[in-house]
Amino acid sequence: MKATLKYLVGIAGPSGYGSKTTAEQVTQHCSVSFTSQLTAIITGATSGIGAETARVLAKRGVRLVIPARDLKKAAILKEAIQKQSPWAEIILFEIELSSFASIQRFCAQFLSLGLPLHILINNAGKFSQKFEFSDDKIELTFATNYLGHFLLTEMLLDNMVETAEQAGIEGRIVNVSSVVHNWVKRDHFCFSQMLNPKSYNGTRAYAQSKLANILHAKELSRQLKARNANVAINVVHPGIVKTGITRDHKGFITGMHFPFYSLYFMASKLLKSTSQGSASTCYVALNPQTKGVSGKYFADCNVCHCSALANDEIEAHIIWKHTRALIHRRLFSPLK
Repeated sequence: MKATLKYLVGIAGPSGYGSKTTAEQVTQHCSVSFTSQLTAIITGATSGIGAETARVLAKRGVRLVIPARDLKKAAILKEAIQKQSPWAEIILFEIELSSFASIQRFCAQFLSLGLPLHILINNAGKFSQKFEFSDDKIELTFATNYLGHFLLTEMLLDNMVETAEQAGIEGRIVNVSSVVHNWVKRDHFCFSQMLNPKSYNGTRAYAQSKLANILHAKELSRQLKARNANVAINVVHPGIVKTGITRDHKGFITGMHFPFYSLYFMASKLLKSTSQGSASTCYVALNPQTKGVSGKYFADCNVCHCSALANDEIEAHIIWKHTRALIHRRLFSPLK
């Protein structure tokens, strides 16, 4: 009850920010002379909190690289941002995050530009009520939300580590997750079943993918610290934001056999604006207060607790090993 009241009122946490804080507020003290040196890649930037994240980072002088499934929507976003920030440098590329081949093409295109990479925001999210497969014959939600971002991060990581070493500026990776990761039980979290589930539930698939995003960050943070790389990776829960996921899929809120059938109605009264929903992402990506912080889970711009399963270092290493092995088989096995 105390936490709910704090959320509703917007009481600030230890960071000085809270649930009502906006993305512009958490970045207003970031020096333009500093941010103008930065390059950021943002997935899922053509709508919702991704678009607001892109707008605010561009306003602060960050060069944006936007990989998008729909280049027409990306072009509209670019035009809208540059109307507000005429100096903004925005580069667009096509990508399908559920496709390993498409991610490889995007990374090759980006790396060919010879640009540094300081910030990677793995924001794109997919929620599907029906069982669908990706081009790689993997359940679509898991392929998009987790596997696609895992591969994207792996292929860009050396560039980020090198950029941080040369520039002396900490690299920052942000995985956008969700509080619904708490709904996943250990006995329902099986890698092979997430690739091709025997029975499909859209909300469960979404929650599993968001738990995997956290475990990815936990394990990668450990590895980056072990190699003394000046790159941090953290996870954010943006809050309940009125985006395409919550508008189009009420089952996202109610589909997990919750006893409260009016939960969607209640949640709708607590929805954040996109500016409030993107605040934690912008805070972790750009605010100097988060320098040196890695492997943490943020909500309302403050470090918060995630589930015991999300904090399981052994589980994090296991899923990382399974994921690497799968990607290696799919990308590098000889054709038969």
